[in-house]
Amino acid sequence: MAKRRSRGDGGLYWSEPRQRWIAEVTIGYTPAGKRITRSASGKTKTAAKDKLKEMVRDLDDGLPIAPDNYHVSDAVQAWLTFGLNGRDQATVTNYRCLADTNIVPYIGKRKLRELSADDVDKWLADRAKTLSTRSLRLILSILRRSITFAQARDKVKRNVAMLCECPTGQEGRPSKSLTYDQADSVLTAAEADDSTIGDYTVVSLLGGVRTEEARPLTWPHVHLPDDGERTGDDVELPHVDVFRSVRTGGDTKTRRSRRSLAIPHRAVRALRRQHARQAVQRQRAGTDWQENGLVFASQVGTEMDRHNVLRGFRRILKAAGLNPQDWTPRELRHSFVSLLSDAKVPIEVISRLVGHSGTAVTERVYRHQIRPVVEEAATEMDRIFPDTDTAA
Repeated sequence: MAKRRSRGDGGLYWSEPRQRWIAEVTIGYTPAGKRITRSASGKTKTAAKDKLKEMVRDLDDGLPIAPDNYHVSDAVQAWLTFGLNGRDQATVTNYRCLADTNIVPYIGKRKLRELSADDVDKWLADRAKTLSTRSLRLILSILRRSITFAQARDKVKRNVAMLCECPTGQEGRPSKSLTYDQADSVLTAAEADDSTIGDYTVVSLLGGVRTEEARPLTWPHVHLPDDGERTGDDVELPHVDVFRSVRTGGDTKTRRSRRSLAIPHRAVRALRRQHARQAVQRQRAGTDWQENGLVFASQVGTEMDRHNVLRGFRRILKAAGLNPQDWTPRELRHSFVSLLSDAKVPIEVISRLVGHSGTAVTERVYRHQIRPVVEEAATEMDRIFPDTDTAA
């Protein structure tokens, strides 16, 4: 007869239905006195015994006993479902798409307790062949946060993804800006389009607002005083108050992004055209109109989403003679910065206009658009040591 195990050493038995050896250990009792157990299985008695020893050792050390059938995909799905409360739906959708595309198909079937740092490193190296560095950081962050979420629920003992560094990925799509001639063509095409998205393009290019700030812009935040309404120093310049965005809660990206922007004459005309156009749209829609006070609204007064904007923007680009697939609406803001930089507007002024907290942010984000020319030293040296040949 086999020797009976001591209390606390767990149990080991053969399961006929499963055709496997089962290792089982008691980890506690419910308030009703029912035993709480954790189990693992193996094809051989030795394999099951090894798992039993591991569970007993973890129990003695005060560590949680991770379930044997919990996979990486389970951890990721649990975090996506329960770990993103309060996040914008667009953010959740983006994370889910990244996880379903880059995590679950590659390491999702791996048991979470067996996942190693080597597994994560190999996975990242493989994804680095096709993804940009930014995308790699995002998927590694999703994996880390998913495992941390599982760790807090006793599904795994440690987070091996925290031990791994993100590799350098492929070059992402570089940001670019319109040249003066291209911008002029786009403005002309946008005005000729005589549409909401056309005037949206004019205001975005000439005002430098983010697309996420232009879409929720409301009429109470648009100030268009009549020409000659005031005289002298008390003249009120046409301007828009950028106080809202499409982000969760309606807040702008940063505190400094809340700003009032004076707008040029062509943008003023675009806003006045849009005001008149919207009056006609409101009348045509009748009872279908949903009044939200939006400047750039749909045909029934609702907020346009980014897909609506992209479709209309590409139509305007095609009319301007540009390849629509090469550009996105966010590059209107890059073009705004580039055109001002070409006109030698100081970077401090540009930084305030785009709503950055300082010039360092502007230089980092728009490093391809900013063209600083430090000329003070050259000017002073010309004064101190004049070029006699030139003077002659």
